[in-house]
Amino acid sequence: MRLTCIKLAGFKSFVDPTTVNFPSNMAAVVGPNGCGKSNIIDAVRWVMGESSAKNLRGESMTDVIFNGSTTRKPVSQASIELVFDNSDGTLLGEYAAYAEISIRRKVTRDSQTTYYLNGTKCRRRDITDIFLGTGLGPRSYSIIEQGMISKLIESKPEDLRNFIEEAAGISKYKERRRETENRIRRTHENLARLTDLREELGRQLERLHRQAQAAEKYQEYKAEERQLKAQLSALRWQALNEQVGQREAIIGNQEVSFEALVAEQRNADASIERLRDGHHDLSERFNLVQGRFYSVGGDIARVEQSIQHGQQRLRQLQDDLREAERSRLETESHLGHDRTMLATLGEELEMLAPEQELTSAAAEEAAAALEESEHTMHGWQEQWDEFNQRSAEPQRQSEVLQARIQQLETSMERVAERQRRLAQERALLAADPEDAAILELSEQLATSELTQEELQASEELLVERLEQVRHDLQQATQNQQQAQGELQRLNGRLASLEALQQAALDPGTGAGEWLREQQLADRPRLAEGLRVEAGWELAVETVLGADLQAVLVDDFAQLDLAGFAQGDLRLFSGGSQGSRLSGSLLDKVEADFDLSPWLGQVKAVETLEQALALRAQLADGHSLISRDGYWVGRNFLRVRRASEAESGVLARGQEIQRLGVEREEREATLATLEEQLQHLREQQLAQEDSREQVRRRLQDEARQQGEIKARLSASKAKVEQLTLRRRRLDEELAELTEQRAVEHEQVGESRLQLQDALDAMATDTEQRELLLAQRDSLRERLDRVRQEARQHKDHAHQLAVRLGSLKAQHDSTRQALERLELQAERLAEKREQLSLNLEEGEAPLEELRLKLEELLDKRLTVDQELKIAQTALEDADRELRDAEKRRNQAEQQSQLIRGQLEQQRMEWQALTVRRTTLQDQLLADGYDLHGVLATLNAEVNEQQAEEELERIAARIQRLGAINLAAIDEYQQQSERKRYLDAQDADLVEALDTLENVIRKIDKETRSRFKDTFDQINGGLQALFPKVFGGGSAYLELTGEDLLDTGVTIMARPPGKKNSTIHLLSGGEKALTALALVFAIFKLNPAPFCMLDEVDAPLDDANVGRYARLVKEMSQTVQFIYITHNKIAMEMADQLMGVTMHEPGCSRLVAVDVEEAMAMVDA
Repeated sequence: MRLTCIKLAGFKSFVDPTTVNFPSNMAAVVGPNGCGKSNIIDAVRWVMGESSAKNLRGESMTDVIFNGSTTRKPVSQASIELVFDNSDGTLLGEYAAYAEISIRRKVTRDSQTTYYLNGTKCRRRDITDIFLGTGLGPRSYSIIEQGMISKLIESKPEDLRNFIEEAAGISKYKERRRETENRIRRTHENLARLTDLREELGRQLERLHRQAQAAEKYQEYKAEERQLKAQLSALRWQALNEQVGQREAIIGNQEVSFEALVAEQRNADASIERLRDGHHDLSERFNLVQGRFYSVGGDIARVEQSIQHGQQRLRQLQDDLREAERSRLETESHLGHDRTMLATLGEELEMLAPEQELTSAAAEEAAAALEESEHTMHGWQEQWDEFNQRSAEPQRQSEVLQARIQQLETSMERVAERQRRLAQERALLAADPEDAAILELSEQLATSELTQEELQASEELLVERLEQVRHDLQQATQNQQQAQGELQRLNGRLASLEALQQAALDPGTGAGEWLREQQLADRPRLAEGLRVEAGWELAVETVLGADLQAVLVDDFAQLDLAGFAQGDLRLFSGGSQGSRLSGSLLDKVEADFDLSPWLGQVKAVETLEQALALRAQLADGHSLISRDGYWVGRNFLRVRRASEAESGVLARGQEIQRLGVEREEREATLATLEEQLQHLREQQLAQEDSREQVRRRLQDEARQQGEIKARLSASKAKVEQLTLRRRRLDEELAELTEQRAVEHEQVGESRLQLQDALDAMATDTEQRELLLAQRDSLRERLDRVRQEARQHKDHAHQLAVRLGSLKAQHDSTRQALERLELQAERLAEKREQLSLNLEEGEAPLEELRLKLEELLDKRLTVDQELKIAQTALEDADRELRDAEKRRNQAEQQSQLIRGQLEQQRMEWQALTVRRTTLQDQLLADGYDLHGVLATLNAEVNEQQAEEELERIAARIQRLGAINLAAIDEYQQQSERKRYLDAQDADLVEALDTLENVIRKIDKETRSRFKDTFDQINGGLQALFPKVFGGGSAYLELTGEDLLDTGVTIMARPPGKKNSTIHLLSGGEKALTALALVFAIFKLNPAPFCMLDEVDAPLDDANVGRYARLVKEMSQTVQFIYITHNKIAMEMADQLMGVTMHEPGCSRLVAVDVEEAMAMVDA
């Protein structure tokens, strides 16, 4: 099977539908970095079932869909299709008949993934199951991406084992084992649940059994209880019937008394109605008089209220008049005070105006003098700044020169110290003791290399011998297993024949017991000593018949034949030679005893036709038998065709003898093979021990050689470092000497410049003192002028503040005076108005007092009329109350009678209901009232029936809680228990079957893994020196159990002895991984192999080896590899260039190398 083409659409950078064809077994994919070459390998892994987006260089599965570029929009789905050529029938099962297999996977933006197999939708598992054991898969050894080389070499032993398992085709067994384990786990879970159910059901059955027994007793007691209740209900019905009759008589008497009281009550009601009409007329007259009385009282109250309000208003007007008079007097007092203050303030303002003018003039003169002094001080400050600027330069220059001189002196001291140390080091480096050590190490290295070559030759010879021994051992193991299998089959055949023979010769139960009692069970049978000519077995069996089971005895007289009670017993004893016919059946038989009584008178013929033709010539007692078992006599013809177990006794016996001899021969052969196998195993162990010793010596020698090389390299490097150090010391000493002379000259120049700067600083000191004296004089004059100006200014400010305060006080006093004059005028007007209102309010009060006296006289008259009407109304009320009292007494008596009547009726109704209920209850229970009454015993009363019912109820009570459904439930649960027991047996049998399957899978897995491991190990040991040009590598198992042991790689490149695989360089790791992968491919070639820049860490020489190895293996394996190396490109039959003709979009250009070369040659 090989990969024909890949169809990409919308996958990563392949936005346009692209078909990648692979017409040859060597296809190289080339192109610049980032153009999308690795996306082809990602596409293959993705369509074969990769479920991790991280392994596809993404964060989610939708990242494989083209996400757009600067010129293209994103697409909605990605689709990849692989087309395989299966014309060689690599795929087995239902797809073996297909010459072409198509696998497609599609994913959309909403993360919906769909798989198609030959255009039919399928599951991901269907895809992965197809490639189980073929070496193909999303993470198999057939697809090696960037970075996978180091991951493969540095992987854990358990991870490396996965590649061996894939090569061995164990993955499908592991998948089956995992499914079987899941089934076992689920079966265990089901069995545990079933066991819990069975245990719980057992406990329920015990409980239900007890409940069912109690329910049966309960039903018996309940039937008896229902009968007693029916009798008791009948007795109670009789008693209730008598009580109902008594209640009906009482109710009749009480109804007559009630009718008399109702008539009396109606007469009282008519009298009350007449009295109520008269009472109503008197009430209306009383209400009319009372209304007039209340109306007069209201008028009196309103008049009194008006008088009181007028008096309150007069008092308020008098108070307001007094308050207005007092306010007027206060306002006039304030007016006099404000007029006096206003005159005083005017005089003071006239006095302060001249003083303010004088003070302002003095302040202006002081400000002019201050301005002149400040201007003089500013001129001095300018002179001082100019002097400071001029004198600061020599001072700064002197500080800089002093620092520079100090720095140069310090530098000179450091240079002198450095010269001294370098001179000492140069003197120490003058001697060179490393030359002799280098010469000695070179001689040791040459000796070690010679010894290593001899050991490598010995190891190769031992490896060849060990491979031969392993081959012989494998061949012997196969022969031994084959012989052992044949022996097992022979033993099985022999056992089955012996069982059939024993069943055929079994005399039966009764005869067998008799033979055992007579100690004859182990004596030989007649059939066991016969040897019949081939083809005549059926004839002999037909004649002898059941006598073949006959037991050989010495004498019949000594047997207790009376003890034989049942069965078919056949015995025979060897006697003297009897007569026989010429050509009889006895001539066809060889026996240890005489068979002439059976066979001597039977003549053998070939066919039935011959027998029938010769039948007339037979004498008395003679007969004929044909080869096919037809026994013909003068008066009979017998044919015997029994079952397989009953027939063929003689042939089966002869075959048992033959198989016994053959078994002995095969056992001897098997023993010889086992001895040979043991001898070869011992040879293998001896060869492996020798190889291991040579390997350890080789490793020790390589380690010593590495140490010598390291010491030699270190010595050479040390010599080179010493020479370089001496040269650098000479150069540095010359530079230091020159630097010291230059710094000495710079120190002299700096000291001269420092002296000039100090002289300039002395001249500037005298001028500074003169300027400071001038500054003090100017400052004293400026302070004095400034003090005088401040005093004049303060005095002018105080006068201005005082003048402003007086003006504000004068204005506010004038305004207050105006307000007080206005207020005095308003108070005078208010006083006049209040006086007028007081005079007007006194006149209406007299009229109100007169009207009040008239209303009081009118109220006295109405009061007399109200008393008369009230007396008449009270008399009518008294008569009405007496009539209502008589009516109430009659009504109470009638209510009492009615209550008693209702009580009697309720009791009668209750008794009637109880009687009816008892009768209905009897009918509901299936009893006829009159029938029960007829069966009642006259001596039985209700009390006795209740006592008997209580005894039955006590029995039922003692039974406790009763589950009436327990009987049916017990039957149902018993049936369920039998069903669960059957399920339990089925599950146990299924567990045994699944465990046997696990054991078979484990056995097959161990065998396949061991064979595959040995073959891959041999392939690695052969390929590693070929790839590296020397060295050795092998695989080791990390555990004892072949089911879960890990696998490690031990690699020793030429001339190295690394303690761990991790110490190899990147190129060495790549070559080691390639050697391992190609060893796996030689054992179990996958349909194709994809390599992504695995030659990147290799140099040109190793790339050439790698390319030649790939070219060699391409005869059986299809290779698709990505490379940037020209050497690898030259080895390809087909070049496919991947470019980005537009940003973010990949395009494929394919070139057939042979066609291109033909065009070039043409």
